[in-house]
Amino acid sequence: MVISMKWLAAGVLCAAAAGAQAQVNQIKVWAAACANCHGTDGRAQPGMESLAGKNKDELLQKLMDFKTGRKPATIMHQLSKGYSDEQLAQIAGYFATQKK
Repeated sequence: MVISMKWLAAGVLCAAAAGAQAQVNQIKVWAAACANCHGTDGRAQPGMESLAGKNKDELLQKLMDFKTGRKPATIMHQLSKGYSDEQLAQIAGYFATQKK
């Protein structure tokens, strides 16, 4: 019985790790939509705002301001409305963890 419990625990941990990796992959897919303007992994070309390594809370606030219309934009207000608040928080977190 002890051996089977160890295997069960190992299986649960593997499933949890696979689920976490799937979540990370999903966030990368959402963030990829930003690459056209903000560069791969948030490292933009000159003239565009880089997102990599920025403060997560500040990024999220900007995204929420675009979404609600508090911050004027040409396209960001449209793009941000396509995501839930939680998704925007995850995207901001992703860019905050990227190296500049």
